[in-house]
Amino acid sequence: MRAEKSERSELITKEAELQDLAHRLARARRIAVDTESNSLYAYQERVCLIQFSAESEDYLVDPLALKDLSALKPVLANPEVEKVFHAAEYDLICLSRDFGFEVRHIFDTMQAARILGRNELGLGSLLETEFGVKLEKRYQRANWGQRPLPAHLLDYARLDTRYLIQLRDRLAQELKERSLQALADEDFRRMALTSLDGHAGGNNGERPVDCWRISGAHDLSARQAAVLQELCDLRDEIARASDRPLFKVMGDQSLLAIAAKQPASAEEMGKLPGMSSNQVRRYGEQILKAVKRGQNREPLYPPRACRPDPRFAERLDALRNWRKQAAQQMGVASDVVLPRDLMQELASANPRTPQELRRVLHSAPWRMEHFGGEILRTLLRH
Repeated sequence: MRAEKSERSELITKEAELQDLAHRLARARRIAVDTESNSLYAYQERVCLIQFSAESEDYLVDPLALKDLSALKPVLANPEVEKVFHAAEYDLICLSRDFGFEVRHIFDTMQAARILGRNELGLGSLLETEFGVKLEKRYQRANWGQRPLPAHLLDYARLDTRYLIQLRDRLAQELKERSLQALADEDFRRMALTSLDGHAGGNNGERPVDCWRISGAHDLSARQAAVLQELCDLRDEIARASDRPLFKVMGDQSLLAIAAKQPASAEEMGKLPGMSSNQVRRYGEQILKAVKRGQNREPLYPPRACRPDPRFAERLDALRNWRKQAAQQMGVASDVVLPRDLMQELASANPRTPQELRRVLHSAPWRMEHFGGEILRTLLRH
């Protein structure tokens, strides 16, 4: 295991430095990758730091200081260079959303640990178990959009990739010994493709303002729901203008309380749960106007949910029960045996022959080989 301090550790803020880094990474056989975003501090989150480690070198790339990160595209898309992540899905989505990066040939240490049936999946827990290394995780919720980044945050960021390649080697060896490497590779490929097919931030980063996304909205009357929608629109407008996340303007439960009680004064509003005196002072007048707009608009009814075909639901339940039993035998979580998207696709397509099943499971050849017969028998019974 390499020393606690790396031989090289750089913060990349200039175009020439980025070009040099891209050349170095292109020569590596594998690189560790991580990202830090500012989701807790901005209306529209963005990647604020990208960490790379290769052999004994650590690098931090500052996307806020660089106008163009396209120099990194070739190495991230190069299938000859393995990219090691921990919990890759979110990082892949963010890299695709913000920079258009396509990442090929990944190894996800968290997914590898899940396939191996590990109980502790956090990076800190895995590193402590495998190497006795303790990571300080209190900075996970830090404001990564601040500049300059303080030294303690830079040090924290470096450690998130510093030991990933060594962890990868430990887990890969165990996967090989247990004949599970092919399953892991299958999941890594599917993970990379899914991040490109459905990454966040579509529609130019715009997001619909939908009151029905708030838990408890369906318990409101149609008139109250109309008020809630106006409040959601107002909160979104304030958050966008101040570049703050929605929850830092007003919480969902506060909006629900206002929509239910529909206060007519700031005094009434201040008595509602979750509303601070500061919020009443800053937004009270706008909130009261939003309440009136909601009272004057057409009542708002929840969208009609399509009732699933009862035969589809029966097949889904059957697959879910089979999956649970198979997972217990393997000692893993149920979705390791059969991911949710494949389970729903199988229930919908209802393949009746091995050829039809193979078409549905085209992205999951390991599962087809090991579970295809059981899956087909489960479907043919329903």
